[in-house]
Amino acid sequence: MSKKLILVTNDDGIGAPGILFLSHIAKQFGQVCVVAPDKPQSGMGHAITINATLRAHKSKLHHADFEYACSGTPVDCVKFAINKILPRKPDLVLSGINHGSNLSINVIYSGTMSAAIEGAMEGIPSIGFSLCNYSIEADFTQGEKFIKEIIQKLLTHKPEETTCLNVNIPNLKADEIRGVKVCRGAKSNWVEEFDERKDPYGVPYYWLTGNLVNFEKNHPETDLHLNEQGYVTVVPVGFDMTKHNQIPALANLF
Repeated sequence: MSKKLILVTNDDGIGAPGILFLSHIAKQFGQVCVVAPDKPQSGMGHAITINATLRAHKSKLHHADFEYACSGTPVDCVKFAINKILPRKPDLVLSGINHGSNLSINVIYSGTMSAAIEGAMEGIPSIGFSLCNYSIEADFTQGEKFIKEIIQKLLTHKPEETTCLNVNIPNLKADEIRGVKVCRGAKSNWVEEFDERKDPYGVPYYWLTGNLVNFEKNHPETDLHLNEQGYVTVVPVGFDMTKHNQIPALANLF
């Protein structure tokens, strides 16, 4: 069997501790290409750069087989790697490890998960990893065992359909994590506020703040609940956004 080719990216930037740790793990499974933003790109969702040029510079931070810091978004990085850098499509796309949760509705906004989804759209099995700890000093080693297991299983047991997994690791010590649970994302939404302030000239400006509200609190089959219970949650994510069950009724309406 030829050596596996693994693309690693993120949204926190090429020098973030999470991606440095993830690329280190990836090297244990094959040849590694790192293409990641040259600066933080959190919350970019599936944005792509169409109104500016993209720049990419070789990097040596990861000691990878291929390595570039890209001026674009996480999705730009995946597109650039597949279409410009790599000699062939990778066998796996890994995104993360994100500093902070990407549970439930956060998958919509997440640059980490959008990079993984872009990989899946290209027909490549993809995984987005997040650690539920926002600290720059977060200990990523606590999830190492589970990250390796999930990567190994996706490489070894390829499903019939292209798979994209949203993996969230609880902020616990390794021996406190209870295991892995495959589940669905909880129904939730952000209740947001715009904190208004004034600059030195008296002109108002705004900071977006908010709290995530779980509409299925304590539901035993959801990622928010299981993660709170100490499990690594694995949610299969798709990119077909059609609500197929509404088509017959809407067809009659119109």
